[in-house]
Amino acid sequence: MSLAKLESSLGHKFLTPELLERALTHRSWAHEHLKGQPEEKLRESENESFEFVGDSVLGLAIAEQLYTKHPGVGEGDLTLMKHRLVSMATLAEIAETLQLGQYLRMGRGEDISGGRTKPAILADTLEAIIGAIFFDSGYIAARAFVANIFADQLKSVTPQSSLDYKTLLQETLQAKKLAAPVYRLVSTEGQPHDRTFYVDAVWDDGKASGTGRSIKTAEMMAASNALKAIAANESETGRAKLTY
Repeated sequence: MSLAKLESSLGHKFLTPELLERALTHRSWAHEHLKGQPEEKLRESENESFEFVGDSVLGLAIAEQLYTKHPGVGEGDLTLMKHRLVSMATLAEIAETLQLGQYLRMGRGEDISGGRTKPAILADTLEAIIGAIFFDSGYIAARAFVANIFADQLKSVTPQSSLDYKTLLQETLQAKKLAAPVYRLVSTEGQPHDRTFYVDAVWDDGKASGTGRSIKTAEMMAASNALKAIAANESETGRAKLTY
């Protein structure tokens, strides 16, 4: 499939088209089509290293945009908005808008299993493209690209709209290579018109509780408490290492 149409959608004409091709190459394609090649050759053909760089470029570009658009806003609120904007859900949504799935090069097995529509793969691919633009034309071009594709989200994001603790918890655990949390309804109290729900968020090595007038609210509180517990545990671990 010609990439000229995609370049038009991206608003960036690559000086080195091979960079875009690599950004669109999932590791399953490299392992299927370059079977028998050295591991180093496989890594040079897939998009994971571009994704790594793109993640950092994206974080800086979004932080810069938020700092400029929200002068005087505190670090905590800026961090909330940044987490919201660079979340897998937001990245996948933008990737779908750009129709990145149809341009992906991936192995037959991954393709058959629906890889072109998987949020994680779409989000990773968008980060890889940001990395490719950075390598192709530098940070200024990558920053302009990020500002363009995130234009609607940057206009609408607020600290209040970014308080999605469930997404933050899932991404925190994902970064630690842990499974997503499971939410369990423990009990319900009160009359049908005035109920209180009690929910536990359970993950690999922990559990946190939450309450609310709806299950969703209770889950959100449980996720918030889980994040606090994880942060406290990391703080204790850090102090223990310093003491040691």
